[in-house]
Amino acid sequence: MATSQLNAVPAVAAAGAEPYLPVAGALDLDSLPGRDLSEPELRALVATLAAEPARWRQLVAFDDESRVYASLYRDAHVDVWLLCWAPENDTGWHDHDISSGAVAVTDGELVENNLSIAGGSVETRVRGGQVFSFGPDHIHRLNGAMPGSVSVHAYSPPLWRMGQYAVSEDGVLRRMSVSYADELRPLV
Repeated sequence: MATSQLNAVPAVAAAGAEPYLPVAGALDLDSLPGRDLSEPELRALVATLAAEPARWRQLVAFDDESRVYASLYRDAHVDVWLLCWAPENDTGWHDHDISSGAVAVTDGELVENNLSIAGGSVETRVRGGQVFSFGPDHIHRLNGAMPGSVSVHAYSPPLWRMGQYAVSEDGVLRRMSVSYADELRPLV
């Protein structure tokens, strides 16, 4: 990809977070188009689900040691997850392989960090009631900024593999391929 194309892509996906209620209802599980979804469609889907807590509220639970998560839906074109966060929960640096994604924060606040060659990482906070999306080239790490944070995530095409990253003491970045079913944690 040429530098001009890279500069056209927002460097920090969460910086584009916006309220999800205005897009809620534009797409739901009963009206999926039977193909992979675009980023705006992923935003609309997680916004709709976030605005309908009766579909997922019974699955909410918290654990300081392991992030609690549940699959809400999966077909050949999209998968949807509910994630429950404590401040101790940290995904570590990761990508979503070939999948685009969207995140709607329903309760609390998430912190997205993005690697920056210029100075470590860029931190962006996403409050409850907001949604953001990203393409398959996006590398980030997420954690709950406060106890009781909850988010709805959707990926298209569905996750099968993800890249998990670690930065060595001498600053070298490495990637390890992991299954979508593995809980993401920082690599040591």
